[in-house]
Amino acid sequence: MCGIIGFKGTSNLNAVDVILHGLKTLEYRGYDSWGIAVLQNSPAKKPSISVLKAVGKIGLFDDLKKKKKLGTSSMGIGHTRWATHGAVTKTNAHPQLTADKSIAVVHNGIVENYQELRSWLEERGYKFSSQTDTEVIPHLFDYYLKKGLPEEEAARKTFLRLKGHYAVVILNKSSQKILAAKNGSPLVAGFNDKDLFVASDVPAFLKYTRKVIFLDDMELVVLNDGISLFDIKSGRRKRRKHDTISWSPEQAKKGNYPHFMIKEIEEQHESIRRAINQDDKKIMEIASQIKNSFGTFFVGCGSSFHAALTASYLFSMIANKHINVVLGSEFPNYISFLKKDSLIIPISQSGETADILDAVRAAKKKKSKIYSIVNVMGSSLMRMSDHTFLMNAGPEICVLSTKSYTSQLVVLTLLAYASAGRLQEGKEELLKAARHVEDYFKPEYGARLKKLASRIAKYHHIFVIGRSLNYPTALEAALKIKEVSYIHAEGFPGGELKHGSIALIEKNTPCFVFAPMDETYHEILSNAMEIKSRGGYIIGVSPKDNKIFDFHIPVPKDHFTSPILNIIPIQILAYHLAVKLGRDPDKPRNLAKSVTVR
Repeated sequence: MCGIIGFKGTSNLNAVDVILHGLKTLEYRGYDSWGIAVLQNSPAKKPSISVLKAVGKIGLFDDLKKKKKLGTSSMGIGHTRWATHGAVTKTNAHPQLTADKSIAVVHNGIVENYQELRSWLEERGYKFSSQTDTEVIPHLFDYYLKKGLPEEEAARKTFLRLKGHYAVVILNKSSQKILAAKNGSPLVAGFNDKDLFVASDVPAFLKYTRKVIFLDDMELVVLNDGISLFDIKSGRRKRRKHDTISWSPEQAKKGNYPHFMIKEIEEQHESIRRAINQDDKKIMEIASQIKNSFGTFFVGCGSSFHAALTASYLFSMIANKHINVVLGSEFPNYISFLKKDSLIIPISQSGETADILDAVRAAKKKKSKIYSIVNVMGSSLMRMSDHTFLMNAGPEICVLSTKSYTSQLVVLTLLAYASAGRLQEGKEELLKAARHVEDYFKPEYGARLKKLASRIAKYHHIFVIGRSLNYPTALEAALKIKEVSYIHAEGFPGGELKHGSIALIEKNTPCFVFAPMDETYHEILSNAMEIKSRGGYIIGVSPKDNKIFDFHIPVPKDHFTSPILNIIPIQILAYHLAVKLGRDPDKPRNLAKSVTVR
């Protein structure tokens, strides 16, 4: 949640343009208000900080009067806020400033001890104008500066007093420096020959550079003549080589597509192949760790949890191996099971999900091994892990997980086959599935799903059932539908219907049935008939049409790769439902791409 960007340049770039571009790029993280602060430093006037804040979306920002008021600047910070402390108002939007407007701060996360700090600062004469926890940060930094501490030391003292997870960027008018720090929330610095950047995510400045330095927790970075890095606890200066991002700016753009969601769905014919194209030696190494571990735990949230649940079936069927699957938010309750030779495999697209990072911290206290599956290079999860397996999905901008979900399934399928000593067979099966994916993007197939979306968009409830491998697929299908269309959708195991859920079926209630041609086929058709007998409208997702189905979505005949092949049509359908209902597929309400607060 929340987007952050800071810029200090010596090129011809205007900080206002750079920051606005960065904030628009970070819109996928979710926000309800936004703001920017830039340093005005013309030779004829004393330096000053100009601020613009607003509630709602940034849009195209065509208000030239306001933009002109900000002028031209070589330095500034910006923020998109998702309210936690204080209502959604201009006053509570970031940046938050000191009374004399000499210090501006943007902040992602929560200052857990802000009430204590606020009272302490008020006793020393500081006045507060907002309801936010963030406002304690500029005042605290100002307090230490006025005590005569050097700037980096004042920042270090400030951050040492903050409790909770945060990413903070400070603009100091007096020194004309930008200082930033992180603890538990993402932050990355970037640079080119003339300009310096800091942001909560790489796409914010990918247009200008691919050279980046990923910050570790409790690190302070100073943007001045270059990038300086310090350890917050010790105050010692640190040195680190930069990484080079492999994504191109074009990959992070919509191009000719109306939305990122449909672009990223269609990119799956490439992303699935990239996920298959892994280092065999590394796959076998992780498979060996799974085989020899004292308990293997797959940990995920949302779609990643559904991928992990699918993996538990794959490992059972392919490798005769038991896998524990735990929700990230619930994992700390399982730490009593962990040993030094337990293996934890957290799965995350962003690598910044707060619940996943907490799970890893809990596991590390038990000295368990961490082998993560992640998409974003340099993410917090990647740096906390003993080893990392990159899923290679490429940048995923839409809030909904689509191509990263199928990439996770590919990696997990490879690991299951590798654990059975059949890696090459697994690769061949996955490549065969990848060849089928392009069929989903033929115009006639899309038109069929668009027609179905128009048929069911008027209903308030949708149900999805599956068995075995396709029970987690049913959960994922329901999640995709409800998070982008806002239609209530629920996924169930087919066998659980008569244990209560069938009471919800009414006349014409849309019910998706995953019916692969495997050992579950006849049982799931019996479940579908139970629904149809009570008036449900049956939508069969199956290689074979059946008279029970009121509508048939054809999919290829396959077995262990059916979770990959069966979910993509539902992703497309969910997209068409959202468009039909006037929703924004890329930025569903109340959701954010990276859930970085608990």
